[in-house]
Amino acid sequence: MATTSAFPSGFLFGSATAAYQIEGAAHEDGRGDCIWDTFAATPGAVLGGQNGEVACDHYHRMPQDVQLMRSLNLGAYRFSISWPRVCPDGRTVDPRGLDFYSRLVDELLEQDIVPWVTLYHWDLPQALEDAGGWPARDTVERFTDYALTVHDRLGDRVQKLTTLNEPWCSAFLGYAAGVHAPGRTVPSDALRAAHHLLLAHGRAVKALRERDPQLELGLTLNFADAQPQRPDSPADQDAARRIDGLANRYFIEPIVRGAYAEDVLEDLAELWPEDLVQDGDMEDISTPIDVLGVNFYSGTAVTGCDPAVAPDAARQARTYDQPTPNVGSEHVRSVRRGLPVTHMGWEIGPQWLGDLLLRLHRDYTGDAGIRLYVTENGAAMPDLADEDGAVDDQDRIAYLDGHLRAVREAMEQGADVRGYFVWSLLDNYEWAFGYTKRFGIVRVDYDTQRRIPKASARWFADLAASGALPGEGGRG
Repeated sequence: MATTSAFPSGFLFGSATAAYQIEGAAHEDGRGDCIWDTFAATPGAVLGGQNGEVACDHYHRMPQDVQLMRSLNLGAYRFSISWPRVCPDGRTVDPRGLDFYSRLVDELLEQDIVPWVTLYHWDLPQALEDAGGWPARDTVERFTDYALTVHDRLGDRVQKLTTLNEPWCSAFLGYAAGVHAPGRTVPSDALRAAHHLLLAHGRAVKALRERDPQLELGLTLNFADAQPQRPDSPADQDAARRIDGLANRYFIEPIVRGAYAEDVLEDLAELWPEDLVQDGDMEDISTPIDVLGVNFYSGTAVTGCDPAVAPDAARQARTYDQPTPNVGSEHVRSVRRGLPVTHMGWEIGPQWLGDLLLRLHRDYTGDAGIRLYVTENGAAMPDLADEDGAVDDQDRIAYLDGHLRAVREAMEQGADVRGYFVWSLLDNYEWAFGYTKRFGIVRVDYDTQRRIPKASARWFADLAASGALPGEGGRG
């Protein structure tokens, strides 16, 4: 007999993808270049010089991919819309791009799969980057216009709209560390980009809410579990505080509380542009949301130096070290703890996800009535395929099982979590890693574009159908 309960009725099981990682058709039907097209063409930027021009060819294989989702019992599909496919120059609408997403939504609804739209998953039109990118305030207005354009076409059938995916990555990996598109390494640009991403989110939510008060609106943030390497070390405690501030609180606190945390502003004081925050910005950023998407993969231990000399260390790191996303805290380093890791080298700790959900509910979302969804969780694994392309990925199953049990335990302790999306449906283009890392529960043979469900796909399909993890009774 099962000793624990199944997930509640109505809990949403789904999977997620991103446009640039799967669609391909990079030069078809009027699509313009995005910053990842340009970045991937930059020598040395992406492993093997690989790009997303074909990727999983989802643009041409979409109906079959939706049938695949149905066969896996998915209740929802979280996908992103390609801004340069809808607005090739970032401004002017090409209806052919919207036609594709309209067909996708219709296919999903026909298969009783909830369409969950992300408006921005890192593919800024190159024309807007040429005009300044996210550090330029005008990009906020362009994004708001784009959001309303998408709603004009899809709003009659789509109720779940999220604005941004992981703005930390867009800002700090793209404009400070330079390891993501557009590849800039200017810390102050990263701070401008982060603020403008938040402002674009808030302005879009405000405009969409005026259009349709019934929409479920929010955004998706990636959260870091940063722990001091030496819990009794003031230097490491300060390092963990700094990373928690930059990676987590920098984004969640303006949205929920309408202000940047004081300690974060102190950490960034030397780099903070004086003209960055203008009248009304924080009010717009804190426009109420219905849903917070939580992306979580791993945790890290961090080490630093004595807080009394940290500012000097940060300046020295900016001057002499390689670029880092840890803006204002360049002296902070991650250290390995000897824990099991995924194929990305990311440490595995399911309990960190449960702790995060409880913290979010307790400190931010619970009192605000914001519903939590785990919008990305998954693992790249070595994935050794047999001669037929089959993958018996028990390591991925163990990862998913552990994290889902942590989700349910957090729910039992009061966290208001309404759904879970595995990352990802398909093996795909893993950004700067090209096609060398596989996150999918479905294997993609990139030579033939054949889709081969892995053992984890069958495992997840059973979970989605029963609402129960192995060894438990299903829903009543």
